[in-house]
Amino acid sequence: MKPIREEKVGKASLRLVKAGKAYAGVVLFDGKVTSRIDGNTPDEVWEKLVREARKSSPDYFGFDGAINRFQAFFPEGFASADYFNSERKYKIEAKELLDRAVPLDAALTGSGHGDAVKSVFNKTNLLSPFENMRVKDALQSDQADQFIRGAARMASGEIKLGLSEMEKALKPHDVAKWTAVTYLPFLWRPMDHMFLKPETTKNFSERVGHAFFNEYETQLKVEVYESLLDLADTTESKVKGLGPQDRIDVQSFIWVVGNYDLECDMPNSRK
Repeated sequence: MKPIREEKVGKASLRLVKAGKAYAGVVLFDGKVTSRIDGNTPDEVWEKLVREARKSSPDYFGFDGAINRFQAFFPEGFASADYFNSERKYKIEAKELLDRAVPLDAALTGSGHGDAVKSVFNKTNLLSPFENMRVKDALQSDQADQFIRGAARMASGEIKLGLSEMEKALKPHDVAKWTAVTYLPFLWRPMDHMFLKPETTKNFSERVGHAFFNEYETQLKVEVYESLLDLADTTESKVKGLGPQDRIDVQSFIWVVGNYDLECDMPNSRK
């Protein structure tokens, strides 16, 4: 039987074939079939194959596993004092500083906010030292106003325009990256937006079986950000029992699950 569709989903290979009047598909890891799906239409079989591939990954542990891992560090969930002190407090302090120094309305229409915004980036270690250095260069340049306005537009709901403006402003400084463009919208409106650490988030999405793992691209595309927001929505719903207040908690959950070391009870480097 000749395959009519083949693709990679994470570490799995998916293959769809026509079998008489029906369709059959297989999931392969390291060349070995781990699952077979049969159905009457190619779309039906393919959707089931993709879901099965995510669950069949050797790294998959689902949201139940993610919650168990999070609670191994913070048994009281987001209400834990240890969680607040290690993961939430410094992000809230950065948000409060941003709201005082550069309110969203002022960022949308004003100029000359580069130094104030730079101090907000200094409040956290969410960006790597290299990225932070590049962002500071941008904030001290002629592109500072364009970057800040783009971030404000994205925070206000103009995602495509905001991404485009920030990309133009940051490219000359070699930091047109997801970490840099999602940082300010996330802090201005943490109920609506999400900060993206690509490697950590891809790892998390694969482990819980979300499509973001395959939909992620380094290019600043609206579709990638929409997939991230869907992952944030799904995660927030799944961890409702832990008491998340906003996407600061959701982002922290993803970080803890993906980067804390169970043996030494400490976070790994922030990638």
